[in-house]
Amino acid sequence: MTHGEQRLWLIRQLLNERKDAAGVEIPEDEQEQKNLLRGLMNIRMPDPIDDEFLRIQDEYLTEENLAEGVVKIEDLTPVKADERLYIWQGDMSRLAVDAVTLPANSGFTGCYVYLHNCLDNILGSKAGIELRLFTNNIITKQGYPEPTGQAKITPGFNLPSKYIIHTVGPIVQGRLTKENERMLASCYRSILELADQNDIKTLALCCISTGVFMFPNQRAAEIAVETVRKYLEETGSQIKVIFNVFKDIDLMFYKYYLGETETE
Repeated sequence: MTHGEQRLWLIRQLLNERKDAAGVEIPEDEQEQKNLLRGLMNIRMPDPIDDEFLRIQDEYLTEENLAEGVVKIEDLTPVKADERLYIWQGDMSRLAVDAVTLPANSGFTGCYVYLHNCLDNILGSKAGIELRLFTNNIITKQGYPEPTGQAKITPGFNLPSKYIIHTVGPIVQGRLTKENERMLASCYRSILELADQNDIKTLALCCISTGVFMFPNQRAAEIAVETVRKYLEETGSQIKVIFNVFKDIDLMFYKYYLGETETE
C-alpha cells in the first residue's frame, strides 16, 4: 500500500467498528482525510484491535511524524544561566528526546472529544491507538483513577520520543489556592524523579494545568522553573530539561523566569 492507501485503509477499519458511522463518506481532500483519521482515533474507546491494523497504523504514523520534522536537543541552545535548561516553542510531538510530558486527566486514557486541540489528543493520535490501550491497562490494574500530582511512564510508541511521562495536574476552580500550587509542583517533581529512575537524559516539560484546568499561566511558569531548579540543585541530576511552550504568553513568562529577558 502507498502512504495514501494506508490512510484510507485505516479510516475504513475505524469506521467499520462504529455503529454510528453508517453513511459517513471519506472526503477526497488529503487534509480532510487526515482530520477524519485523527478524529476517529480521538473518540475510539480503548478496545483491542488486530495486529494488522497496528502494523499499518505504525508504518503510517512513523512516516507522518517524520514528515512534520523532528527537533533534537542538539538543535536547541540552552539558557544562559544553566546549560541543562532549554526553552522551545512548538509542537511537543516533534521533539526527539528521551521523554515528553503528557498532561492527563484522572481517567488516564485521554480526551475523547473529536479533533479537540489539546496536547492529550494531539500526542495520543500521533503516538497511535496503542497508547490508549496501554494507559487503560494501567488504570484497570491500578483499580482507581490516577491521583493528582503523581506521574507514570509509558512507551512513546510512534512518537519521536522514546517515552511519555503522564501526570494529572490540579484543576483550579475559582481562586488559585496553596494546595493547587503544591500539587502543580508535585507534578513536576514526580516527573523529574521518574525520569531519573528510568535513566532519561533529555526531557520535555509542558505547561501543565494551564489550559482547561485553568491554572494561571504566569504562576504556573514560575512554579515549573522553581521546581526544576530546586530538584537539579538538590539531586545534582544532569538531566537536560526543555520547557516546551506553545503560546506566546507562556514563552514570555518562561523567558523571564529563566533569565532570558529583562521584561516582566
